[in-house]
Amino acid sequence: MTKEGLPPQFLEDMRELLGEEFEAYLDSFRQPKSAGLRLNSGKLTGEEWEKLAPFPTEPVLWAENGRYYEEGLQPARDPYYYAGLYYIQEPSAMAPAALLPVEPGDRVLDVCAAPGGKSTELGARLKGQGLLFSNDISSSRAKALLKNLELSGVPGICVSSEAPERLAELLPGFFDKILVDAPCSGEGMFRRDERMVKDWESRGPAYYGPIQRQILRAAAEMLRPGGVMVYSTCTFSRYEDEEAVLDLLAQCPELELDPIPLFPGAVSGFGLDGCVRLFPHKLRGEGHFVARLRKKAGEERRRQSQRRKPAALSLEPDSAALLDALLSALSRSLALLAGNAVSGKTGAETLKEGLRERNGSLYLLPEEFPEELSLRFLRTGLLVGEVKKGRFEPSQPLAMALSAKAVESESGPVSLLSMSRLDGRVIRYLKGETIALEPEEPDRKGWILVCVDGFPLGWGKGNGRTVKNKYYPGWRWQ
Repeated sequence: MTKEGLPPQFLEDMRELLGEEFEAYLDSFRQPKSAGLRLNSGKLTGEEWEKLAPFPTEPVLWAENGRYYEEGLQPARDPYYYAGLYYIQEPSAMAPAALLPVEPGDRVLDVCAAPGGKSTELGARLKGQGLLFSNDISSSRAKALLKNLELSGVPGICVSSEAPERLAELLPGFFDKILVDAPCSGEGMFRRDERMVKDWESRGPAYYGPIQRQILRAAAEMLRPGGVMVYSTCTFSRYEDEEAVLDLLAQCPELELDPIPLFPGAVSGFGLDGCVRLFPHKLRGEGHFVARLRKKAGEERRRQSQRRKPAALSLEPDSAALLDALLSALSRSLALLAGNAVSGKTGAETLKEGLRERNGSLYLLPEEFPEELSLRFLRTGLLVGEVKKGRFEPSQPLAMALSAKAVESESGPVSLLSMSRLDGRVIRYLKGETIALEPEEPDRKGWILVCVDGFPLGWGKGNGRTVKNKYYPGWRWQ
């Protein structure tokens, strides 16, 4: 895009905002765009990625697990993407989640979460503990959000499609950490997506500003005393950025700005120190604004009541044994994620308390999920599987939440088949085909967790020398 393709009013606003740096900003439109991916810390470490990486990457300075990759590559067309090892994300867009100090056990809310890039990072940092509540007012966009969370293997999720004000009515003071990546006029993405210019011309800052303020007020109501909230946009407008934060602080005296230290390439807010702005002429990324706020200390949050009576399931003996084995493997997986050593069987009994059955689907609710909520949910908890006429069949999301090591340590009705990324059977499996075992591989019977280089892809069912494909059809390689 050239200067001539940008709205005159936008150019005037940017000249006023940037002053002598305005020409450098315009020159960025002629520079290459940066492509990025964010490693899933719930699956692997940066060191493990360096050993596995099938293509070269470079670190993103403001996101510990962010990486640049070379333009022209297609990382979404790789088995590692299907194993949930990374999420494709614009580098600057990694900043908001990176700047929210999520800790294991937190109750976390992502208010405007679709398509899930920031939610998947927040969920990974919970390390299988606590609650991730991801919401998007658009039900169609929330479906993509759900898929990305399940592909990433985040277990303790709830995905809803509600107006933020409705959430605030039911969950006042409930969350420890909140991310508000608000809808905005998208000025920071003009360089990357010319369609954003047309949207700006029809719905600019004046349209989005009131919406952002309404969402921020609702989010502030849901933040507990002592909790932390991040507000971010991908626009440059002061009305949508610093002024929105100042309006919130004026209306909510219980909130205070939590200053963000500057990192290489970032600049301070315009008229509000402690915020950060990212500009494409300053760093390898697009435009972003991030502010962090804290609710002043007060009464500590109350934990939810203990589990209610678990689901009463009537399963055939083989299915009951399968469910027990998978819950034990999941317990071990969560322990590995948290860095603990917990008995699988003991942990499985605890997990059983969170099982709920609805219309033939079996869910595992996060420990602190408030079950009395009346909201439009797409998912409450981890979908464990389906129960039909006494038989249990494990789900795709459960496969993604498991650790291959944990499954391998279980003796019972589930086995492990791990193939190399370069094995042609991996792509055939992802396409939904039946796969044959190699001569050196033993016969297989029953349920199999199919993996690539030790990372789960989905289920199969052994039939001697072949594996019947149980990969979820909606996720297949196209």
